[in-house]
Amino acid sequence: MSTKKNSMGMKAKKTLNNLLTYLILILLAIVILVPIFFVIVTSFKTDAEISFQNFQWMPHSLNLDAFKNAWDMVNWPRAFANSLLITVIVVAGSLFFNSLAGYAFARLEFKGKEVLFIILLMGMMVPAQSIIIPQFIIMRSVPLAGGNNIFGAGGTGLLDSYASLILPFLSGPMGIFLCRQFYSTFPKSLDEAAKIDGCGSFKIYYSIYIPMSTTILATLTILKTVATWNDFFYPLIMTTSEAMKTVQLGLQTFKGSTTTHYNWLMAATLFTSLPIVVVYLCAQKYFVAGIATSGMKN
Repeated sequence: MSTKKNSMGMKAKKTLNNLLTYLILILLAIVILVPIFFVIVTSFKTDAEISFQNFQWMPHSLNLDAFKNAWDMVNWPRAFANSLLITVIVVAGSLFFNSLAGYAFARLEFKGKEVLFIILLMGMMVPAQSIIIPQFIIMRSVPLAGGNNIFGAGGTGLLDSYASLILPFLSGPMGIFLCRQFYSTFPKSLDEAAKIDGCGSFKIYYSIYIPMSTTILATLTILKTVATWNDFFYPLIMTTSEAMKTVQLGLQTFKGSTTTHYNWLMAATLFTSLPIVVVYLCAQKYFVAGIATSGMKN
């Protein structure tokens, strides 16, 4: 009898825990989805429906004028092409360099490895804004680029070019850390068997580890794509011409000194976010698995 009561008590406790979990998840979903809902709703409103005097929670009709006006305000084909080119190169480069460095830290033995990894982790604690000035000076002082002489003076170097928005992001401490944690979960017998078959370190990396890295590479793809596509700070500092404007700089066009057409801004925000949504939908099934496995220990 007591066993039956204990069983019923455990089931009731489990049910209560499940209800609390679902309640918390629903509240979090509401917090996340409500702002997105208002972005979508606002993009279909007219200026009058947004104004304080005649504010409406919902638009009276699906007005597409905001989308047309938003598209006409900026050279979006050029901005999309710039952001797409920069994002594709940065993501491809970071996948290679981050996975290669993560493999080295996880599977190879070399002098000073632990010290270098600690220094790498320290880099995760440094805000990007704190190093923008030395990065700007480095990009401006590249020899024989942008009118510079052999000493890196006299011109603009790599500023206002794709290189200034690509080179600083081809690798990063977060990506290396995730790859290192992921590769650390692989059994050492895998490396030993490959070495017996005559494989060198690099061949082991691209023949064995890369084919088994779908989850972590998909995770890095999502994280890096979102970070690069949504980057506003670096393009603002490193570029000056209209030809180098990215989608995030294009969104800045809608913020006026006296007035802002929020319906135009929300409409532009929607169609500039579509590439991120597509990337996430294509890689979402690997995302959680990649985060989970990269946090495991040996």
